[in-house]
Amino acid sequence: MEITAERARFNMIQQQIRPWDVLDDRVLEAMAEIRREAFVPDAYQGLAYADIEIPIGADSCMLAPKVVGRMLQALDVKPGERVLQIGAGTGYISACLDRLGGRVIAVEIDTDLADEARVRLAELGLGSIEIRPGDALSEPVDGGPFDVIAVTGSMPTEAAVPLLQGQLAPGGRLFCILGVEPVMEAALVTRVGERDFRREGLFETSTLALKNAAEANEFEF
Repeated sequence: MEITAERARFNMIQQQIRPWDVLDDRVLEAMAEIRREAFVPDAYQGLAYADIEIPIGADSCMLAPKVVGRMLQALDVKPGERVLQIGAGTGYISACLDRLGGRVIAVEIDTDLADEARVRLAELGLGSIEIRPGDALSEPVDGGPFDVIAVTGSMPTEAAVPLLQGQLAPGGRLFCILGVEPVMEAALVTRVGERDFRREGLFETSTLALKNAAEANEFEF
């Protein structure tokens, strides 16, 4: 089983992630080392390394590996940086962010998922990752400002963007997926001044919306 998983991880890197222009060695090494199958529900173990999103219950999913790779590459996490992840899910992306050296706070609105992620990460020796239950689109998260914010579900409107980018430290980076079906855009927002931000469109994709994302209100810092 372990040999099969190792081969599947290798194939994921070579056949899915590299061809999608993920060439950052640190990202490739992190995704090659983190055992994705340890974060996948039992019913989907055979699809742990497939080029698909995996349902994790509660109208949530794990992002496809190639999207995770592009996100991690764009965020360029450096050792010691403060990282906020919105949508902890099963903890897979949290583990990748930790492997890249980030000091990770991950917020998950579904308390059952949050509890499961916390236990799973602790069992894997990743207890330094802080998993918090809560709605990170309703108010600022304690522990900021953050060097990196990773939003791991889509947001149909830009209503929550001011709240999120306002929690960035100078030079901080925010990854988010904006829009509605059939086409959404992944974007990177960088704080370049006190009230100045630079946005870069990265790629088109489509994924499930975060809970409460549609109800998020404009937040003025």
